[in-house]
Amino acid sequence: MNDLKNLLGELVSSAHRVTRLAATATDDSRSPAVWRTLSALRAYGPIRLGDLARLSRVTQPTMTKIVRGLDDLDWIKRIVDVEDKRAWLIATTPKGEAALDEWRDTLAAALLPYFHDLPPADRAALRRSIEVLDERASVADPSALEGAIA
Repeated sequence: MNDLKNLLGELVSSAHRVTRLAATATDDSRSPAVWRTLSALRAYGPIRLGDLARLSRVTQPTMTKIVRGLDDLDWIKRIVDVEDKRAWLIATTPKGEAALDEWRDTLAAALLPYFHDLPPADRAALRRSIEVLDERASVADPSALEGAIA
């Protein structure tokens, strides 16, 4: 179990280094919180502002500012929450989805020179790693895993 714990720690560190490398190579002036917010909206669908702030790891006032900026760009829309007519849900717009796709494509293009010569076996390993990570990260409620670690 300790081996797995160390491996997961190394994985997160490596992912952060690759993310920083890509962000530096693209010279993108937008806050990473903007892209985390759009990514969270894509992954979780329409969501309340407070929940979106937690997912994007920012305070609610900061999320309000981010949402205002995204709204000005027409990258998000507000939807009345059917469960509470006083509340709003935030969702991406097609324009926001396109911006996120373009940003991800730009990141991938920036990383391509670092990975272009990967042999087929390493490409397959990356593909499989992504499948495993996506499967494990799709657990919507981490509290559901409580007690699963012995």
